[in-house]
Amino acid sequence: MSWNDDFLTLDRRAFLGVGLATGTAALLGGDLQKAPAVKGLVLEEATVDGLQAGLVAGRWTSAELVLKYRARIRALDQAGPKLNAVIELNPEALAIAKALDAERRAGKVRGPLHGIPVLIKDNIDTADAMKTTAGSLALVDAPTPKEDAFVVKQLRAAGAVILGKTNLSEWANLRSTRSSSGWSGRGGQTRNPYALDRSPSGSSSGSGTATAASLCAVAVGTETDGSVVSPANANGLVGLKPTVGLVSRSGIIPISHTQDTAGPMARTVRDAALLLGAMVGMDPRDPATAGAQGSGDYTRFLDVGGLKGARLGVVKNQLGVHAHVDAVIRPALAALKAGGATLVEVELKSATYDDAEFEVLLYEFKADLNVYLGGRGGAVKDLAALMAFNEARQADELPFFGQELLKQAEAKGPLTEPAYLKALETCAQARRDITGLLEKHQLQALVAPTGGPAWLIDHLNGDSSSLSFSSPAAVAGCPHITVPAGFAFGMPVGLSFVGGPWQEGPLLKLAYAFEQATHARRAPRFAGTCDVPR
Repeated sequence: MSWNDDFLTLDRRAFLGVGLATGTAALLGGDLQKAPAVKGLVLEEATVDGLQAGLVAGRWTSAELVLKYRARIRALDQAGPKLNAVIELNPEALAIAKALDAERRAGKVRGPLHGIPVLIKDNIDTADAMKTTAGSLALVDAPTPKEDAFVVKQLRAAGAVILGKTNLSEWANLRSTRSSSGWSGRGGQTRNPYALDRSPSGSSSGSGTATAASLCAVAVGTETDGSVVSPANANGLVGLKPTVGLVSRSGIIPISHTQDTAGPMARTVRDAALLLGAMVGMDPRDPATAGAQGSGDYTRFLDVGGLKGARLGVVKNQLGVHAHVDAVIRPALAALKAGGATLVEVELKSATYDDAEFEVLLYEFKADLNVYLGGRGGAVKDLAALMAFNEARQADELPFFGQELLKQAEAKGPLTEPAYLKALETCAQARRDITGLLEKHQLQALVAPTGGPAWLIDHLNGDSSSLSFSSPAAVAGCPHITVPAGFAFGMPVGLSFVGGPWQEGPLLKLAYAFEQATHARRAPRFAGTCDVPR
């Protein structure tokens, strides 16, 4: 389904209806400070290093970067193509940038992200003037979170400027069996910058579209299963889902404590490495981080010759599924071999634990969300109250699809039930499958197409993804990075590298070498439709 005026009108109404209450008025024109003309500053495809070089040389300031990014967001996100990726701008961003500029003048630079504008997904708590809603109108009037999410604390400490928050698939896409990725009651429908009638994928839809369209330097997404790597694939990005426990989840609206994690989304592998380095850290509020085996400087792994001598397992059952994807991935595999890698065919099937994963997610979503909502305060204190809110606001929250998955989750019992424990044990096999393959064949990583090209946005029937490689690493809690590999009729297709637990560094090494050998990413041209025959 292509966009039409009725959908645009309803989605914009849903967005504007909370704009003044949430501070989004700044996004829609309340912030009238004109962006300065800055010689030599081009935001499109700008890297963190490039922006930082200009800051160091005094060619521009962080405050000027904030103003320029705001102007680009107004031009592309809310006017022009109407990408609808940014749900809210941070009204304090300019003041924060000016303070960081003052630190720089005083000789203090916190690191490579000092003064760099970053967008974060709207399910990540900030104890500031912005809302945290998971895209739901049910949390618009909830009290401000009592403290920043740990990831936000880390970013602020690293000197990043939180520019704003991005739209997402409401409740991180665990709401309906017919949901449209990138749609939320609060934010409306995010669109893919490569073809405006195509899905941005989800649930980190806004982070994906915003990064692809250079509305920020880098962005933070979150993933339970596919929510970082899938929008990265659909938007021609590098997306990294870390080992569960490497990045703290405290202060992030949850689905599953077994599988949830935040991760970086960027236009280059180096930028993803820089952002990941700022995000990691042990957090007493998230016990999973106690066993983290991370490195604060992931750029030390980046090596243009990183494919030499590598043994990579090509997951053969992910090939032969989609002819246009194969046409992109075959040359990508050839590039791996040309770079010095040995390719070994392997088979890895996720279907054996698909049902168990779904069962675990339903149980944990109810349990974990009830804890979050109970601690957040406000009128919506649990999942049952959330569903009642949606029923009372059907025109705004249920115009296209329902809340079948919320109902299924609400019907689940406590985490002591045998059905949950059995499903959890079944899911544990996923990690053994991945590590077993890696060990058996002496592999550094598994490789496969990340997914199919973005599908048409369809509010009537919902998403229609043709191919996905997100589940094995997601269920196993293992790291997974996707890198742009090429295009199918103008739509991006990514190549995935999946490794064992805590192998983010080696995966970044492989991904960087592949990126440098292929340079497959191209900036979007904001086409109304893509070149795929209908």
